[in-house]
This record gives sequence, structure tokens and C-alpha cells, in this order.
Amino acid sequence: MLTEAIPRLVEPQMPDAVGMTSLAILGVTVNGIAAYKLSGGKTLNEKVLNWHLLEDVLGWVAVLIVSIVLLFAQWPILDPILSIGFTLFILINVLKRFSQTIQLFMQAAPDKDIAGEIRDKLLALNHIADIHHLHIWSLDGEHHMLTAHLLLDTSIDASVQAEIKQAVKTLLDAYNFSHTTIELEQSLDACRDE
Repeated sequence: MLTEAIPRLVEPQMPDAVGMTSLAILGVTVNGIAAYKLSGGKTLNEKVLNWHLLEDVLGWVAVLIVSIVLLFAQWPILDPILSIGFTLFILINVLKRFSQTIQLFMQAAPDKDIAGEIRDKLLALNHIADIHHLHIWSLDGEHHMLTAHLLLDTSIDASVQAEIKQAVKTLLDAYNFSHTTIELEQSLDACRDE
């Protein structure tokens, strides 16, 4: 867009204003309906797609306004100015979302402080002496996962195991993880992941 629009600032060419108007009305309608249908999305994918559709709607509204002006005035410079402005707007928003997307690809923790908070709360539970291999990551910005190895300070019998599992479940329920995997280890066990 920029390589086409910037030279037209020097030598503006009058676009087909009637065609622009018709295409802009179609663009606003189609993208507006699609954006409305995706407006309730919660995942990062849905939010990014909805944001893209909203950008399209705004872009088509801008094209519609410029095309109407061009129907009544011979100001061809408006076309490249609109193209450059809209391209820069999209670029700025892409850069804002780029960091979030990279974090998802790298399976980063959704909140950097949450792992320490969960570690402290788990260590405060009865019979938990240490925690290792605590990993928290997000699948899509909305659904988070947790895995951890809990080293116990007591031998596990069925009643103690049930008590620990219930305490861990109750604690983690507050964080709304989509999936958790907890491994209980006794002090004499060798961790199979080390």
C-alpha cells in the first residue's frame, strides 16, 4: 500500500469515485455483519479476527467518506492520504498485538506473577515440602494450563492422598485453569523428569 500511495502524493490521480462509493458500501456491510457476529469472542484468535474486521469496517467508512467527497470535489490527493493513514493505523495495531502473539507461540505464562503466587499458596498447604517443574502457559490467551510436581513431607496412603488432591483442587479452582496435571512425589522418590 505504501509503495503505491507515496508516489501518488507527488502525482495524484483521480480515482473512480462512483466505483469507490459502491465498493465502500459493500465493504462496510459485509465486514460490519462479520464483526458483529464475532464481537462476543473471548480467545486471542477471536479478538484478533474481530479487531481486524473492525479495522476493515473503519477503513471502508473512511473510503466511503472520501469517495463521497470526490464525487463533488476534484481532490485526488485524498486517495493516497487515506491509503497511507490507514496503512499506518493497521501497522501500529499489528505491533501492539505482536507481543501477545509471540508469547502464545512461546507458551509463556499468561501472567508473570501468577507462578510465584501459586507456588507460595501450594507450599502453604499441609504435607507439601517443595515444588518443582511448575509450568503455566496459555493455549490461546483464554485457556490456561498448569503442571507441577509436589514433593510431600509424609508417606502417601489413600486418605492423605485424597486430602492433598482436594486441597490442591480447591486452591487451583480459583484460577480457572482449563487443565492441570499434578504429580505427587514422596521424599525418597527420584523425579523422573530430572
